[in-house]
Amino acid sequence: MVPLVCHHGVMDLTPYVDNLRRELAVAAEASGDEARVLAERLSAPLESAVRLTLLNVLSAAMGDVTRELAPGSVDVRLRGLDPEFVVTPPPVPEPVREEREAVAPVVSAPPAGEADDGTMVRINLRLPAHLKGRAESAAAAEGLSVNAWLVRAVSTSLDGGGRASASGRSRDSGGRGFTGWVR
Repeated sequence: MVPLVCHHGVMDLTPYVDNLRRELAVAAEASGDEARVLAERLSAPLESAVRLTLLNVLSAAMGDVTRELAPGSVDVRLRGLDPEFVVTPPPVPEPVREEREAVAPVVSAPPAGEADDGTMVRINLRLPAHLKGRAESAAAAEGLSVNAWLVRAVSTSLDGGGRASASGRSRDSGGRGFTGWVR
């Protein structure tokens, strides 16, 4: 048995073709000189047929591997006379990037008559890319994090249009305030 020879994703079929050529010569040798001469004459033309057959076998095997790896895959490509394996791993879910995404923990001012107990809650906010970019620009222009800017915008909206200052205190909300945090 010939061991699998593969360098950097390219598999060398030459040892397999040479092994088949030797096996054919051994079989022909047992049948006499006429068979040996015929085997030698057939060896060279059979090389491309043997390579094509091996490629078909490898392609079928990689098809089975691909079904097991789905949604990843393994493709077989021809590089010169030898097959090359191209492995495409399944996509890895992206980790949540809290600092860069428009997903922010938000703490709003307590409704009228309720005390602010300092409890923070987290919400996931999904914004269209263009709106996220505008929020990032507006926050940067005011020297705030996106989280702080969003907390202020929500508070301002819920307090009836009163504008909050950069310190987090609402100017028109009768002294009520809110707190927030940023990672």
